[in-house]
Amino acid sequence: MLLFKKRFHAGLVDGSVTRTFRLWEKPHVKVGGRYRVHPIGVVEVEAVSRVALGTLTDVDARHGGFESKAEMLEYMAPVAKTPLTDTTPVFDVTLKHGGDGDRVSLALEAELTKDDVLELWAKLTKWDGRSPWTMTTLKLIKRRPRIAASKLAASLGRETLPFKEDVRKLKKLGLTQSFEVGYEVSPRGLAFMKAAARLKPKK
Repeated sequence: MLLFKKRFHAGLVDGSVTRTFRLWEKPHVKVGGRYRVHPIGVVEVEAVSRVALGTLTDVDARHGGFESKAEMLEYMAPVAKTPLTDTTPVFDVTLKHGGDGDRVSLALEAELTKDDVLELWAKLTKWDGRSPWTMTTLKLIKRRPRIAASKLAASLGRETLPFKEDVRKLKKLGLTQSFEVGYEVSPRGLAFMKAAARLKPKK
């Protein structure tokens, strides 16, 4: 994983944040690597270099999601082990948002209209048929986030592969997100579950 505070998430997704500056003692990422940034998906590292802090400018800082270099320095100071100077080495990482196959942008759309909820409900009801599984699966993932699919499937008395295929269907609607281990209900999924319980749409 590569940690970013929430303030940077939107910029990473829309491409306005393309760099990050880290006070690492050694590189924690490599060129070509893909690193998960919860909850927006993954970022792909395009370049890594070690530079002196004094060489960075306001323009560089804006690429990193700051208004100015002064704001960036203020942000970095609390985590610095020593006072920041022009010679302080920092890792300059160039990156881009790489999604992760989970339709991340849709998964983050948590502002649902009544029509959105009814449309999703109709889709899930159609999938359920005579063996309801959709809401059961969402509730299970919400209750047990980031638990291996094999364990989740076993708790329902199901085989792992069919269970994973069903979760993949929910991902396509933006209701869940996948991680290295297990899943989470996405912001969209949480909004839907809350609204569906309140509205009780007609089947």
